[in-house]
Amino acid sequence: MGECTTQIVIIGGGPSGLLLSQLLHLRGIQSVVLERKSKDYVLSRIRAGVLERGLMGLMDEAGVGARMAKEGFTHDGTLISYGDTMFRVDFKELTGQSVMVYGQTEVTRDLYDAREAMGGQIEYNVEEVEIHELESDLATVTYRQDGQTHKINCDFVAGCDGYHGVSRKTIPSDIRKEYEKLYPFGWLGCLSRTPPVSHELIYANSDRGFALCSMRNENLSRYYIQCDLSDRPEDWSDAAFWAELKRRLPAEVAEKLVTGPSIEKSIAPLRSFVSEPMRWGRLFLCGDAAHIVPPTGAKGLNTAASDVHYLYKGLRQFYETGDTMGIDRYSELALARVWKAERFSWWFSSLMHRYPDQSAFDNKMQVAELEFLRSNRAAQQAMAENYVGLPY
Repeated sequence: MGECTTQIVIIGGGPSGLLLSQLLHLRGIQSVVLERKSKDYVLSRIRAGVLERGLMGLMDEAGVGARMAKEGFTHDGTLISYGDTMFRVDFKELTGQSVMVYGQTEVTRDLYDAREAMGGQIEYNVEEVEIHELESDLATVTYRQDGQTHKINCDFVAGCDGYHGVSRKTIPSDIRKEYEKLYPFGWLGCLSRTPPVSHELIYANSDRGFALCSMRNENLSRYYIQCDLSDRPEDWSDAAFWAELKRRLPAEVAEKLVTGPSIEKSIAPLRSFVSEPMRWGRLFLCGDAAHIVPPTGAKGLNTAASDVHYLYKGLRQFYETGDTMGIDRYSELALARVWKAERFSWWFSSLMHRYPDQSAFDNKMQVAELEFLRSNRAAQQAMAENYVGLPY
């Protein structure tokens, strides 16, 4: 058995694990990242990419914000439609802040490049990861790689390994409390090499269901439509997808839509999920390992980043001064912000989608809520503050 020692073992080589590793490295804190897939697999994942101001700041602090600043698209607002009515929520005017459209894959690529340039230790294709001795003076993590068993002794473990990872399940079930809401629909997403229909995102509420017009760059668009959970991507031809998308957009937008062959189609179910606490002994949960939001509010990656912020600050405080207050309060601080992000994502999802059991009264309430948002500055400001990201 190969054995080594480090300060932090980070389970999961996605953006949150890599960001935490990079930030810690710059403060002289050692880490080893364990990723169950290959680097190419991680970089092939198609994910959204609306970055809050907080995540942009962390990218800059980690020294990986240059390409984002050069190639990303700053968005000062967003468009919301219902029927043929469309209005704009001006983030910049209402909050003084903007968001950045920059693909999660590109965030991950930048972080990989930085970790590799600094000699960061990332172990790929690891299997059978187990976390041990979390309530002792020294934690251990074991795993198998290329048929060999390895053991790492460490001060702390950061579980950045997603909903299906080992980290959350390591917390005893009598300590862990989970909250979940499953939504009765999914999102069918289509990626195409076409110019975006709008330079800002369009969120559409229609009688036929929700739609979203997004983009990756000037010639790469990402569109979504609400669909049944029983649907499969192969059930939807390109022609059927484009026709349905057009039906859910205001006529003036539908007329401008440039269609083309799909590069990728996929269906994602929607859920709200939180597991408490986010710390047990020497284990800290980050991102999807502890919480999931429906994608409507673009909070998944951003909420993971806020976890990284609190954990990085706590660990830095511990190693630089010996003070444990930051890590002791990690779960409390992270969850306080997580639940606000959950609320916003739940509210926005409830506002924009059609539910199977939605009554005529419910339809009228949605329209009234949208009318109020369209006409009321305070309502728009509350939405804008949440969308650009609540402060850490």
